[in-house]
Amino acid sequence: MTVMAERTSHASQMSVEEFERIAAYAAKETDDAVRFEFIDGRIGAKRVPDGDYNTIDMWLMRQCMQARPDLDLYQGQGLKVEKYRKGRARPDGVLVPAAHFAGHGEWAPAEGVLLVLEVTSYDSDTDRRDRQEKPVAYGAAGIPCYLLVDRDDCSVTLFSEPGAERGYGSTVRKSFGGVLSLPEPLGIELDTTELKQYAD
Repeated sequence: MTVMAERTSHASQMSVEEFERIAAYAAKETDDAVRFEFIDGRIGAKRVPDGDYNTIDMWLMRQCMQARPDLDLYQGQGLKVEKYRKGRARPDGVLVPAAHFAGHGEWAPAEGVLLVLEVTSYDSDTDRRDRQEKPVAYGAAGIPCYLLVDRDDCSVTLFSEPGAERGYGSTVRKSFGGVLSLPEPLGIELDTTELKQYAD
């Protein structure tokens, strides 16, 4: 996702309740200019996405709305992604049945989520965070699909079949310009040609 300032000292001893208090306080003090995640015992802060991030979210939203108007794509929705330690993540996009998050708070359960979207940033944490830790966390949480838009190598990667030892049992990668099939329960064909405009 975006720049992540990792706090490693005593991170493994922090409870999820302590993390949620810190995240709520920081959001109030920074006018939500920074968002926090807690994955695999590490707390990280990331800046709010830029225009290209948001445009990529809108690209996915438009494609999904055309194919599946019964789905909603949320930006900034916090998810409980629990594996060995309790975790909290804020994907760039969360695809769910319409009105799925009604009545939920800031951190909603991962149950019922159909797909999460992450967009790489140009920072040193992207490889560890988006390509290594997130597939494990999202797969362990049982989220059917994780879509990674990788601006470093101009590709999209779909992780599916959750529950494998490393999070997902299937990985399909396409260069920007290709068509990527999202499996059931989604059944959507994504034309990635437009994404060429959003990679520097």
